[in-house]
Amino acid sequence: MSDAAREAVANAGEWGRVDEDGTVLVRSGEGERPVGQMPDATAQEALEFFARRYADLVVEVELLEQRVAQGTLSPEEATASVKQVRATVHDAHAVGDLGGLEGRLDALTATIQAQREVRREERARKQEAARTDKERIVGEAESLAQGSDWRNGANRLRRLLDDWKALPRLDKGTDDALWRRFSTARTTYTRRRKAHFAELNEQRDSAREVKERLVTEAEELSGSTDWGTTAGRYRDLMRRWKAAGPAAKPVDDQLWKRFRAAQDAFFGARDAANAELDQEFAANAETKEALLVEAEALLPVRDLSAAKAAFRDIAERWDAAGKVPRERIRPLEARIRAVEQAIRGAEDDRWRRSNPEARARAADTVAQLRASISELERRRDTAEAAGDERQAAEHAAAAEARRTWLTQAERALQEFGG
Repeated sequence: MSDAAREAVANAGEWGRVDEDGTVLVRSGEGERPVGQMPDATAQEALEFFARRYADLVVEVELLEQRVAQGTLSPEEATASVKQVRATVHDAHAVGDLGGLEGRLDALTATIQAQREVRREERARKQEAARTDKERIVGEAESLAQGSDWRNGANRLRRLLDDWKALPRLDKGTDDALWRRFSTARTTYTRRRKAHFAELNEQRDSAREVKERLVTEAEELSGSTDWGTTAGRYRDLMRRWKAAGPAAKPVDDQLWKRFRAAQDAFFGARDAANAELDQEFAANAETKEALLVEAEALLPVRDLSAAKAAFRDIAERWDAAGKVPRERIRPLEARIRAVEQAIRGAEDDRWRRSNPEARARAADTVAQLRASISELERRRDTAEAAGDERQAAEHAAAAEARRTWLTQAERALQEFGG
């Protein structure tokens, strides 16, 4: 026998009795009421039987109290359970403190109400958090709808939809309004994304058509031996290729492979032809190296007429020598041009010296400086005779400065043979 049963049996006489006809009665605040009969049992056995029924009710109430205290039942479930157990206790065929049990059940109402309030507040907090999260989801979706992140935007919107579904519903008006905004943003993004890729596909189709024509033209040119003109046409084809934009990647890669193969075939043939010519031209380069030795020996120019005649002969033989390998053209031409410029410079210098106008200007400058120096010396002597040392010093300094200028002017005049 459990402790509750033993206690109920021990207190049975306090809460019940058996009358003369064997009816078992229980006492409560409302008086006595019959709970049953046990004709073949003694009064004590009858009381104990119905006391044990009361003990079962005590256990049921205690279990309900524990579940309510632990919060394993929702407030609605707890209220329903209390109501059901209370009805059972009120009409129970048992002997014990049934009113006390009802009081314990009534006491649970306050606990349940407190739990209901706590849950209401918790639900309100969750609703507010859910509203904040849904507004964030809607805001991000609307930003995506106006953006152009076509690669990641669709995946992000799917994740936002999953996040939305995981959140609890709000009140109908708020939830519906936010959902309409979210749904509109998704629709807008999807429509714009489809339009973008449709336009992109159209552009790629156009690029494919252009590049197919360019590949055909490149392949037709690959066998040309008109090296200069065809190289220019290939440069133009490359410019048009870049301007055409990308086609779909597999198609673009295939077309580029064909275009590059045609281009490589032409330039490979051109390089081979140039290499063969370079071998033929190597002897010409050696001839021009020997001519350069003759030409550079003319410098510095001492006899201009002889240098000019010799250089004309060298230039004729230079032209007759023919072409040289491409990598030697620039250095050889630079050396022969340097000799030519040096001879032309010597000729220009001789002409400048023989220029009668320039010689006359130089002679006039010398004459003016000499006259100026004579005048300054005269003024110096006059100042010294008058005892004006300051004026004498100034005239002497000015005359000395002009003597320096005179030396330079006379040197220039000498260059003209004066």
